[in-house]
Amino acid sequence: MRHETLSRLIAGTIVAAAVVTATSVAIARQAPSSLGIASGRVSISGTSNIHPYTASTTSVRVRGAKLTVDVANPALLAEIAKPGALQDFEIAVQAATLASGKDGLDKNMLKALKAQEHPEITFRLSRLDAAAAPGTLRAAGVLNIAGAERNVAFDVTVQLNGSTLTVKGGVPLLMTDYGITPPKAMLGMLKTDPKVTVTFEASLIVPAATVAGTN
Repeated sequence: MRHETLSRLIAGTIVAAAVVTATSVAIARQAPSSLGIASGRVSISGTSNIHPYTASTTSVRVRGAKLTVDVANPALLAEIAKPGALQDFEIAVQAATLASGKDGLDKNMLKALKAQEHPEITFRLSRLDAAAAPGTLRAAGVLNIAGAERNVAFDVTVQLNGSTLTVKGGVPLLMTDYGITPPKAMLGMLKTDPKVTVTFEASLIVPAATVAGTN
């Protein structure tokens, strides 16, 4: 009888230990992992009465981005789209670093962007949802340009290559919605259209523990 009781006690202890271990692994998996940035590019593209233009910068920062899912999961897009999977994601650029290669246009563009008073252009993610197209998610958040904030929504593609998570997206907008007067150049001969498209690409570094999952 004593032997049977001891056996049950040992078996119960092993089961309890297994449950605690499994719970600890699950909690570790869900613990937020901070994402770094390997590279990034943000561009503003538009047209004028003379020619199209693109102003770009690679001076891109990602702030506070945390991932709470295992990116080794085959259903990565579905996992990232879950509430709370990607937390505190904000991408920021210094407006003064945007350049088109056309000095006159750049000078007036930075003036129109109020780069001295509002040095940063930022996008702060509010949520991610599944999108209709394969390999894409629908991002919604707040875009701040020239000190004016507007809610925007657009599709992004997400792809994992090793420990690098590449995110690409773009959103069309009107400069006038942000209180921006479309810049001019060449003594007013070159006039830009208020319609522009802001695109971005960021390669995020995923911590090894997040990539490895249970390994």
